Amino acid sequence: MEGALEQKTDRKNLVAQQKALAINLDPRKYGTFAEIGAGQEVVRWFFQVGGAAGTIAKSISAYDMTVSDAIYGPSPRYVSRERLQTMLDYEYALLQERLQEKRGADTDFFVFADTVAARNFKGTNECHGWMGIKYQATPGAEPSQILIHVRMLDKDNVAQQQALGIIGVNLIYGALYHYASPDDLLHYLIDDLSAERIEVDMIKFSGPEFQSIDHRLMSLKLVQLELSDAAMFSASGEVLQPSEVLHKKPILVERGSFRPVTHVNMDMLYSARQQFVNHLGMRQEGEPEPEVVTLMELTMRNLRAPGGDIDYDDFLARADVLAATGATVLISDYFEYYRLASYLRSQTKLPIGITMGVPSLIDLFDEKYYEHLEGGILESFGRLFRNDLTLYVYPLLDVASRQLVTVQKLKVAPRLQGLYEHLAENGYIESIDFYNRDYLRIFSRDVLDKIGCGDPCWETMVPAAVAKLIKERGLFGYRRPESPPIEAAAAK
Repeated sequence: MEGALEQKTDRKNLVAQQKALAINLDPRKYGTFAEIGAGQEVVRWFFQVGGAAGTIAKSISAYDMTVSDAIYGPSPRYVSRERLQTMLDYEYALLQERLQEKRGADTDFFVFADTVAARNFKGTNECHGWMGIKYQATPGAEPSQILIHVRMLDKDNVAQQQALGIIGVNLIYGALYHYASPDDLLHYLIDDLSAERIEVDMIKFSGPEFQSIDHRLMSLKLVQLELSDAAMFSASGEVLQPSEVLHKKPILVERGSFRPVTHVNMDMLYSARQQFVNHLGMRQEGEPEPEVVTLMELTMRNLRAPGGDIDYDDFLARADVLAATGATVLISDYFEYYRLASYLRSQTKLPIGITMGVPSLIDLFDEKYYEHLEGGILESFGRLFRNDLTLYVYPLLDVASRQLVTVQKLKVAPRLQGLYEHLAENGYIESIDFYNRDYLRIFSRDVLDKIGCGDPCWETMVPAAVAKLIKERGLFGYRRPESPPIEAAAAK
């Protein structure tokens, strides 16, 4: 029987029905399903395929808030990570308490839970949810856990429920049979689905089966595999759910390659932040500075090598130096700035700032990037600059002419100059006026070259914490200077 089950679970591209049946036929898997918000869409698969008595200890849907509070305790938000965690912990403890003695020696216990808000009757709500599984990889083992946040993109409630059921089955199957390969688990997560139907913008692994996992890499792979267009993690490497961080906050973003982070990157963000806070106009004299979310953004285009592949070691090196600055990192597939702006607006109605250098501003006015839009550059700018978005532009020292290029001095294509001047005069594009002139000669490419050729002056071009990390870990091709021979050192 075990060999047959192994063969079953090794097969790829199984549909949800086959996955649910494989779990039902596995005598070691036994657990509880707790679902709130869109019916019992996941457990339904296990009932429908047959053999459910071998898998399901209990199925519960505490849909009423009073009933839910009586079981799991009160909660300020019912569709939240905290509520999901409470459900998982409560049901898992109950499962252990009631069944451990009877069948714990030969059973891998699990609890699957979700709390979601599918499309309401009026179609006015945010359609999203949290789901997770807490489970044993082997009988008697300490539990591991996987949590995900999903956004349902179907337009009707029934289709959303169907998609939730499928991704729930995929999550359970992946956790129980592919936990040793998180990459495979991610690949199979939206089997029978598409990015047009459901989005996974956060995944969190924890427990003994995932001690060596790098959560930043998992965040990158969510975007790389098109499970989401954006993912986020903190300076400590903790995965973040974007709407939890960005909801109803003013947001300032700096996009870059950060290979490595330089003094210019930090000065650009710091200087832009001062102007952005002043622009908010939220403070009376003596009031504290408003809570602005600042993000360092890496796009997939910036991460991909010329052949289209991603060097994961290089990505982690960039993540490490960003962490050394305390940055919250956004990974996105939004090459066009208007797409980034649309994403940020879906998270907040408060002002948004994007800071960039003059070269990026010049690129922004290159019409070749908007040929796919019916309205071309005008359509893209209409999407970019609506609803209180401002660009904060860091000046450029032109090495050849030794001239400083600012928003006021920049010239774009003659046919677009009028548009450019209109945006600048009306405050959509602002020049960063207070900056450190000593940093204007610093360019990331020069820093990389100097690291590669062993020129130590690169250390003066990056923050001290970044230099220290690069040297300690040998990032970006850094090689430690060879120590002199003992005899030579003694002679000196």
